Amino acid sequence: MTYAPRHAIVRRWWTLAVMSIASLMVVLDATVINIALPRAQLALGFSTANRQWVITSYALAFGSLLLVGGRLSDLWGRRNALYIGLVGFAVASAVGGAAHSFSMLVTARAVQGAFGAVLAPAALATLTTTFLDPKERAKAFSIFGAISASGAAIGLLLGGALTQWTSWRWCLFINLFFAAIALMGVVLFVIPGKAQHRTRLDLLGTVLASGGLFFVVYGLSHAVSTSWSDEITWGSLALGTVLLLLFIRWQQRSKYPLLPLRLVTNRTRGGSLIALFITSIGIFGISLFLAYYLQTTLGYSPLRTGVAFLPLVGAIAFSATMASARLLAKVGPRPLVPAGMILGMLGTVLFTRLTANADYVGHVLPGLIVAGLGLGLIFAPATASATAAIKPSDAGAASAMVNTTQQIGGSMGTSLLNTIAVSATMGAMRGSHAVGAAAKSAAKVQATLHGYSMAFWWCAAFFGVGAIVTFILLESGVPELEPELVPLL
Repeated sequence: MTYAPRHAIVRRWWTLAVMSIASLMVVLDATVINIALPRAQLALGFSTANRQWVITSYALAFGSLLLVGGRLSDLWGRRNALYIGLVGFAVASAVGGAAHSFSMLVTARAVQGAFGAVLAPAALATLTTTFLDPKERAKAFSIFGAISASGAAIGLLLGGALTQWTSWRWCLFINLFFAAIALMGVVLFVIPGKAQHRTRLDLLGTVLASGGLFFVVYGLSHAVSTSWSDEITWGSLALGTVLLLLFIRWQQRSKYPLLPLRLVTNRTRGGSLIALFITSIGIFGISLFLAYYLQTTLGYSPLRTGVAFLPLVGAIAFSATMASARLLAKVGPRPLVPAGMILGMLGTVLFTRLTANADYVGHVLPGLIVAGLGLGLIFAPATASATAAIKPSDAGAASAMVNTTQQIGGSMGTSLLNTIAVSATMGAMRGSHAVGAAAKSAAKVQATLHGYSMAFWWCAAFFGVGAIVTFILLESGVPELEPELVPLL
């Protein structure tokens, strides 16, 4: 690689800062509204049964359109895709914040998800084609990975603070500030990438992929409020699976594939995607059940709950920026990702020991730190390896593949682990023979804790399987870049 002038190096790092802000906005919006939902429900008067659609509408649009959004960034050019994604996301956030009805809020959240599906792959693709030097790439993806991994926890903290100090509406209005800063950064620091005009959008592939992902995400979301045996749940999952299988078959024949299958046949890339999938299950499980535990069992306020997650964010940032940034360029992902999986497993095992009267420092904090250190070792190397050796014309599609893997993993983690927890809780309640109001209340608390414990044990099992699979699949050494790749800055 030729020597890069100082101004080009500085520009690359400013690009990283801008893309991190854009990515954080998209990631935290999946959880920032969660804590604000009770007050939003009171203000707009919608039912508890419909409350989930404020979250689900965002997840459905975001998850089902990611592959299309990634390919559009290849066709339009990364800078144009960033403009469209940021402006659209900001406008939808403003409409949602000003919503005067339930339907208006849900529609705005769905539009947010649609533009987020354009924005997230474009941001990651911009980094993929900007940082090519192995050492710089390792540092950049360590920072980016730390921010992405912390997004859910930061969303809980920000949602709690905004809800408690201002209004639930600011959980949406805050995106206007993020988007404005990111837009200025795109104008100043992101060099326009050439759109791939020689290719076209695969229309049939778009319909099959979007439809398949929609029904898979919908089925997983529906399982949270019903059960896995519900007809709509398994029917949606079955239909989504069939459509995705047809999509894969079509991609083998399509002249302009939406997702070139050569992107998923690489051994290290496949292992990295599996790592991101499993880790998304784990981090959503940790944030979901710990948030419930802190608020319903220990009686924490929304703001205090958000603050309680700060050590997790700090541990992820430390692990990703210190260990991953220094080691990834030297040893590659194979030693780091399995080690991170083992730490994630140990952290979630610590959470299985939570009690009704546990203190935060002695029982919650150790698990947060250990799990956070593990997550930092996984996200940055896995994201960097999943997007290494990618041609510029496929950067958007590859980045969308990474985001889709994480989205499906998060959706599956939420529904699967929630179902396990609820089933275990109900089983414990049926086995209880408590008599009297006080005894029944204590029995309910213990049954709930048993449900949390079972969910955390399953989280630990996922991390354990992930450690074995990634150790087998990931190759030693640093992934090579495509010869045709040249620095954009």
